[in-house]
Amino acid sequence: MIEIWPAIDLIDSTSVRLTEGKYDSKESMARTAEEAIAFYSKFDQVSRIHVIDLIGAKKQQPTEADYIEQLVNLTHLPIEVGGGIRSIDTIQSYFDKGIEYIIVGTKGIQDLNWLKQITNQFPNKIYLSVDAYVEEIKLNGWIEDAGMNLFDFIKRIEHLPIGGIIYTDISKDGKLSGPNFELTGKLVQSTSIPIIASGGIRNKDDIDQLNQLNVHAAIVGKAANTDEFWEGIS
Repeated sequence: MIEIWPAIDLIDSTSVRLTEGKYDSKESMARTAEEAIAFYSKFDQVSRIHVIDLIGAKKQQPTEADYIEQLVNLTHLPIEVGGGIRSIDTIQSYFDKGIEYIIVGTKGIQDLNWLKQITNQFPNKIYLSVDAYVEEIKLNGWIEDAGMNLFDFIKRIEHLPIGGIIYTDISKDGKLSGPNFELTGKLVQSTSIPIIASGGIRNKDDIDQLNQLNVHAAIVGKAANTDEFWEGIS
């Protein structure tokens, strides 16, 4: 059964959402990060909480580590963290703060030797976030083109002990218009690495459809912050 990982995106220790990854589209969520942690922790369907340091992603270095450590102490659920993580020291520091899983993006995509090193050092604890506008991979908080095709890249990392690949179709993200089912399904079929869907997930129907595609987990942002979403899931 597909797992549900609610998302908390942080800017200046405030829970926000972006549309299509554009920082000028920032809107504050109705619940603070602390309130969201408490809210998500109530649901049996939630197996972990997904936290992203958005300014860290943009600045290429974490900016919310101390605040995230406070969030860890508010829940029994494991937390995974991403945003600007570019070194083994940073990864180890997060683990020392009680973070269970680490998300890397740009550096892991650009430096496959580093990705091999960290996944071997921390097997199945590292998740690779691959953000794409449809099939074209984006970097550095979605603001730069990688010049790489999504499927070509996945073939190059198939052999690594990665916990999973978090695939976000930026064209869907923050719009509550549904995920890219076709492309997500193709990804699942193209690799043995667990695929986690992210971007645009609205309701139980979307979750059920992703489950039928054998997607490992669904990261849900805006919708998860509403009571209606959980009424449909329960």
